[in-house]
Amino acid sequence: MKKAFTMIELVFVIVVIGILATIAMPKLSATRDDAALAKAKNTVASVRSAISQEAQRRQLAGDYTLIKNVGGKIRLYEKPIFDFFDGNSSGQRVLEYPLVSCKDNKSKGCWVRYDDENGYGVYWYFSPVSSMGRAIFKVKNNRFVCSSSPSSSKICDYLEH
Repeated sequence: MKKAFTMIELVFVIVVIGILATIAMPKLSATRDDAALAKAKNTVASVRSAISQEAQRRQLAGDYTLIKNVGGKIRLYEKPIFDFFDGNSSGQRVLEYPLVSCKDNKSKGCWVRYDDENGYGVYWYFSPVSSMGRAIFKVKNNRFVCSSSPSSSKICDYLEH
C-alpha cells in the first residue's frame, strides 16, 4: 500500500497557510512603512548635522554666507538628493552617500526638491503612511526646518522628534 496525503489533509494545510498569510501580510507592510519613516527620521538628523558642520566650517574660514540648499536637482525624479551644499559639486558633501529622489510623482517614502521664490531649497518628504501626508522642509538660516501646516503637523512631529 502506498503512503500519501489524503485530500482532507492537503486542504487543511492550505487553509492553515492561507490564515497565516492573511495575518502576516499586514504586519509585513506595516514594518516596511516603519522602516521608511525611520530612514526619513535619520535622514533629517543627518542633514541637520551636516548643515551645522558646514556652517561652522564656513564661519571658521571667514565666510558668513547662508546655506541656500542641500543639493539635488529641482523637481527631477531618480536623481541624487542631499548631495552638495548650494549645488557646488566641488565642495563639501551633505551626505556621504546621497539618497535618490522619488521615482515618480506617485511614489511614497521618498524626497523631492523644489525651490522657493528666493532660490532656497524646499524638500518634500512623501510619507508611506497616507494618513501622515507629506512634510515640507526648508533650508532657513542655516537650519533644516519642517514647515508645519495642519496637513503636515503629524509627519513633522514624527520626523523632528
